[in-house]
Amino acid sequence: MQTNPEVGDSIVAAGIRTNYHDQGKGPAVLLIHGSGPGVTAWANWRLTIPALSPHFRVVAPDMVGFGETQRPEGHRYSMQSWLAHLLGLLDALDIERAHVVGNSFGGALALALAIHAPQRVGKLVLMGSAGVSFPITEGLDAVWGYEPSIDTMRGLLDIFAFDRTRVTDELAKLRYEASIRPGYQEAFSQMFPAPRQRWVDALASPETAIRSLAHDTLIVHGRDDRVIPLDASLRLHRLIDRSQLHVFGQCGHWTQIEHAARFNRLVIDHFSEPNA
Repeated sequence: MQTNPEVGDSIVAAGIRTNYHDQGKGPAVLLIHGSGPGVTAWANWRLTIPALSPHFRVVAPDMVGFGETQRPEGHRYSMQSWLAHLLGLLDALDIERAHVVGNSFGGALALALAIHAPQRVGKLVLMGSAGVSFPITEGLDAVWGYEPSIDTMRGLLDIFAFDRTRVTDELAKLRYEASIRPGYQEAFSQMFPAPRQRWVDALASPETAIRSLAHDTLIVHGRDDRVIPLDASLRLHRLIDRSQLHVFGQCGHWTQIEHAARFNRLVIDHFSEPNA
């Protein structure tokens, strides 16, 4: 009997055996996780999926290179390959159009998906999102430069969370153990090697393309985020005409965890409102 909650359903998407969670009925909502070491869709969205699934069909995949999804030998991790994986997943699940929520790295993918396949995306939520260029923060450089140890993982969790009481030794141990599962660190170390400013830039969409977006967009950011600077979301808000920005005080990079109830209510309301 399967006891690991991070393991969901399995399907081949763009030729890649993909682990994903699929709960609820109604309009489809695609959740795209961030890029921390040992991250999975379930770790990222465990408080979001049960809140959204009474209202929507919620699909949360482990992106290629992360979690329980297959890591094809010789795979080249890039914006193009991640976009192909997302579109392949929507096709495999026969989802013509989905609202999309992207966190951090996942926000950059969500933004790029809306630009490259606008007909496949309903409304957008960008949370602590990359997707514009900015000078890499010490926090993000530390996340992408992770070398496995419990102490290092504890230090990263301190960077992610504003409320340090959420960063327990048990959580650090769990995330460390996740980061050293077979193949995890090998794939992770290939994605964002130093110098890492180039990967911030590689995840950025052209500002002219961002400005052309017609999707209703909710932008959410923690005021005290040490991984992705608040200025990135301020710029996205200026660029996207049909956007609203919600900034949480006393909040780091984990809005969906540190302020779960309020975040979930914002998302549900955003996706439930008729188009303006």
